[in-house]
Amino acid sequence: MGLLLSLSVFPALAQTANSTAEDEEETASQQASGDIVLNQITVLSAKEQLKQAPGVSNISAEDIAKTPPTNDISEIVRKMPGINLTGNSATGVRGNNRQIDIRGMGPENTLILIDGKPVLSRNAVRYSMNGERDTRGDSNWVPAEAIERIEVIRGPAAARYGSGASGGVINIITKRPDKATYSVNTYFNVPEHSDEGGSRRANLLASGPINDFLSYRFFAGIGEQEPDKLSINGGETDGVTAPAGREGVVNKDLKGLLSWEVNESHRLDFEANWSRQSNQYAGDTQYGGTGSDILKEIARNGDETNRMTRSALAATHYGQYDFGTSESSIQWEHTVNKRLNEGLAGGGEGTISTGGDGPTWGTATLDNIYAKSEFNIPVSLHFDQKLTLGVDYRGELMDDPISIRQTISNGIDFGIPNNPEDRDPKSSAHMFGIYAEDNIMISDDFILTPGLRVDYHDKFGLNWSPSLNASYNFTPEITLKAGIARAFKAPNLFQLNPNYVYTSRGFGCRAPYFGMSCYIIGNPDLDAEVSVNKEIGINYTDDAGWNAGITYFHNDYKNKIITGYEPIWFQFPDRPTEGTRLYRWENGGPAVISGLEANLAVPVFDKLTWTTNATRMIESKDSNGQPLSLVPEYTINTALNYQATEDLGFTVSATHYGRIKPLTWNSTSGEPREGDELNARKAYTVVNASLDFRLNENLKLAAGVNNIFDERLFRTGDGANTFNEPGRAYFLSLSGAF
Repeated sequence: MGLLLSLSVFPALAQTANSTAEDEEETASQQASGDIVLNQITVLSAKEQLKQAPGVSNISAEDIAKTPPTNDISEIVRKMPGINLTGNSATGVRGNNRQIDIRGMGPENTLILIDGKPVLSRNAVRYSMNGERDTRGDSNWVPAEAIERIEVIRGPAAARYGSGASGGVINIITKRPDKATYSVNTYFNVPEHSDEGGSRRANLLASGPINDFLSYRFFAGIGEQEPDKLSINGGETDGVTAPAGREGVVNKDLKGLLSWEVNESHRLDFEANWSRQSNQYAGDTQYGGTGSDILKEIARNGDETNRMTRSALAATHYGQYDFGTSESSIQWEHTVNKRLNEGLAGGGEGTISTGGDGPTWGTATLDNIYAKSEFNIPVSLHFDQKLTLGVDYRGELMDDPISIRQTISNGIDFGIPNNPEDRDPKSSAHMFGIYAEDNIMISDDFILTPGLRVDYHDKFGLNWSPSLNASYNFTPEITLKAGIARAFKAPNLFQLNPNYVYTSRGFGCRAPYFGMSCYIIGNPDLDAEVSVNKEIGINYTDDAGWNAGITYFHNDYKNKIITGYEPIWFQFPDRPTEGTRLYRWENGGPAVISGLEANLAVPVFDKLTWTTNATRMIESKDSNGQPLSLVPEYTINTALNYQATEDLGFTVSATHYGRIKPLTWNSTSGEPREGDELNARKAYTVVNASLDFRLNENLKLAAGVNNIFDERLFRTGDGANTFNEPGRAYFLSLSGAF
């Protein structure tokens, strides 16, 4: 792993580049086109490398400041084409733990990056039989005020990033310490309804040069999103507890960066980050309501029942040579998942255990090692080309004594110890990748980009991911873009681990054995999930500011990992309605997802701009005709931005969500749903308004109203009514920079 970094670091200490007039002219051109330039060091941006792909969007720091998120940057990302928020699985379980879902592929197929490095902390949380995790995902480790921009990459262009990017990639780019800056930021959100939780945060950022070659950045922050009250979704009626509302969360962040400009051609960045996210319990369980009186009291108090702590150390080298540029990095990410122990089986699964002396704490740890070296090389061979060559490594090492606590009873021998104390709590996976991509300028109007990524996983072996993207300018205003790629997702550590055991008498046993005793165990012989992603789009843009486009996407998904439908072992083969049976994780049948994305920007007049994007899901179904995730049939985001003066701006925005259809069959029992289980979530619209005002040279203010017309929706647990849409709320943000 260290070799990957040293490949670029050693030349940095040996080479000094001479600036020429030609170099300076090229640098100025690159700056104008949006590349990141450090003296003579150029790091190719997504805009440059992926300009032939239709599925690329950018969110700037200015966009974030105008409409700051309540708590999580997913609230802003969700307004991009093709993006929605969903729970971790299509079952609707833990529906208020909503995460970024790209093109209906589900949160598990969205890869989160911070400065190009993968964030995998959510993989420390137990993965249940239908894909449920009690996690908020990995989109909240960087506070909004520390972000320079967010790159959203959808479809085939994301395949080069490897496992977990079948839906797309969210790359969070943090602010650079280019100039001396000291800033303090505060944010307050006050809901109109007393049963909804408000939020507040404060942070400070200090950065700038230390001397001619060293610069630093330091960030510290704390934020709190309060939980909804226990009664928000109806409380308890006739002894039946309604589903819980939104859980609270407390974020604490410390982040540091030291940047060393070795010379005009080489830079080294050293980072150390620590973040802690703890929940404020709102009463949620995996199946059903709050449960015991002890848990109700914990929910009433908003006490902590789990916390995730993420620490990361990273070193990155950026270099420029006579033959091109490079970026190499190595990162260690350490996640501590500490939570009150939960039931692991049946209807009690995911419910905090309160027996004996009350709830007890358990801890799992996950270490992720990531290393990468990437070179971008201009080539002139028949055509002008820009060749990208890279190699990377991902290692996951988990120590999880929590999720393997299930005992195997009746003396049954599955080839693993019956007593969990005798099982190895450690599991691991190692993956090595090599990739190449070539931007070929066939002509001034035609760019062709073939690519190939090859990964070796120590459990399932080789995976090949070819890709081809293209862009053709019919006129200076009209561009056709298309792409196709084979993306993949490696099995997670829970699916691979034979020591991870799930048991049930009911939940988990497929029909016709539903209601009987069964076990589900991990399978080390799984293949990777594979998706062949295709898209084609056309776009119009002109110098006046008009921009309009439409993109069609189609994903053929296969090998999706599911719990098996047929037992691989019967306790009594001659008596199939008695005894115990064994299932395991298996690669399932195919799935298809397709849809349309559209965008429109209209310069109404000099200071007023109208922007709109829309997503229409045409098809989303697995081999059983069920959706892969619960997303609206269509989504429309529209906004009017009026820059009244240089210091004062107004934004009015609206999002219309179409109907959300539920599953039509029970994924636990394998039987058809009926009655209220078939209820769809109705279409609805949320309208927001805000202003941003620069008070003076140092102070900026943003204020506004979210959900002006108070369109509240409640989680009932029936059908697709799986989440709460909060009502009207008021926010104020004040930032000072010195």
